[in-house]
Amino acid sequence: MTADSPGPTKAVVASAADEPAAHRPRDAARTRQLLLDSARRRFAHDGYSATTVRDIADDAGVNVALISRYFGSKEGLFEACLVSATEELKRVAGTVSGASKVPDAIVKQVLGAAPGELPNEVLMLLLRSSGDERAERMRVGLLRTFTERLASTAGWHADDPGGDDLMLRSQLVLALALGVTVLRATSGLEPLASATEEDLTGPMRDLVAALMPQVP
Repeated sequence: MTADSPGPTKAVVASAADEPAAHRPRDAARTRQLLLDSARRRFAHDGYSATTVRDIADDAGVNVALISRYFGSKEGLFEACLVSATEELKRVAGTVSGASKVPDAIVKQVLGAAPGELPNEVLMLLLRSSGDERAERMRVGLLRTFTERLASTAGWHADDPGGDDLMLRSQLVLALALGVTVLRATSGLEPLASATEEDLTGPMRDLVAALMPQVP
């Protein structure tokens, strides 16, 4: 448990319980989603330690006590963000019909192609360590799953004695995607920062082909 999570969260739980029903959010699912969206943006772009539960609640426009109600704690909310990131990556992976589409899928993730989503949000979230052991296992597991899916498109199998080289190459491709994501989000380095999908797809295809010749 981090220093900033229990204070503001626990301090307002009692007040939320005493809040008149007329002032409580009527749509629990919508409120939960607002908190999740706000947390993903905050965690992705500000980092876990720099984000407080009050920041998240204020961005969502709801009572901070609702974080405890729906997620239990700041750590629980971070875990929920990782779960949503997993679902997003699975959705993208499901649209990849063959190895030749891998560079295109990576570029879409680097750009943050999901409607209404801030650029780089999912990949930036993968870089954020929470310090919570269970959340860290989830985060590292998500990175591992991502690279296994990538390696699988190039013919990798878990029981293949020679699979370590292909796994390493897949992890290097992931590192490339994360590096591009960080530079675009934080450096203002041009022309990378404002490069479009059309600008990035060709060079990304060349880089992926160099690292993973199995990907046409």
